[in-house]
Amino acid sequence: MAKQSKLVILLAVLAFVQGSRGHARTFTRCQLSRELLRYNFPRSLIPTWVCLIEHASGRTTDKVTNHNNSYTSYGLFQINNKEWCKKGRKGGHCSMKCEDLLNEDLADDVRCAKRIYDRVGFKAWPSSYAYCKEKSLPDLSRC
Repeated sequence: MAKQSKLVILLAVLAFVQGSRGHARTFTRCQLSRELLRYNFPRSLIPTWVCLIEHASGRTTDKVTNHNNSYTSYGLFQINNKEWCKKGRKGGHCSMKCEDLLNEDLADDVRCAKRIYDRVGFKAWPSSYAYCKEKSLPDLSRC
C-alpha cells in the first residue's frame, strides 16, 4: 500500500510540474496565419513567416533548441540568447528574458521578431530561411 501511495504522489507531482511550465501552444497553419495578421505582419510576407516558423519550431511556442555553439533558441520564432534575449533575466537587443518566449502569449515574441527582422531581415534565421527559399511556400489561400 505504501508503494502505491508513493507512486500516486509521484505521478501527481509530475503532472503538477508539467502543468506549471506555462501554457504552450501548437498552431495550425491557418491559426498561425491569422495570429500573424492580427499582429500586423505584412500580408505578402505571411507565407514566408509561416514557412520559417514551421521549419524552426514546428509552430510550437515552447520549443527550445540547444545549439553546438553554446547558444540556445527559444519559442515559436526560435529567438536566440546570443544577441536577442538573456536566460534568467531581461537583456539582449529585445530586452527580455528568453523564458518569456516559451508561453502562448505572442505579444513579446512578435515584438522581438519584428525588431530582429527590422535590423537584419530573414538572415537572422539562416537555415530556416534558406529552406523556405528553396521550397514552395505554404498555401494559405483557404485560411
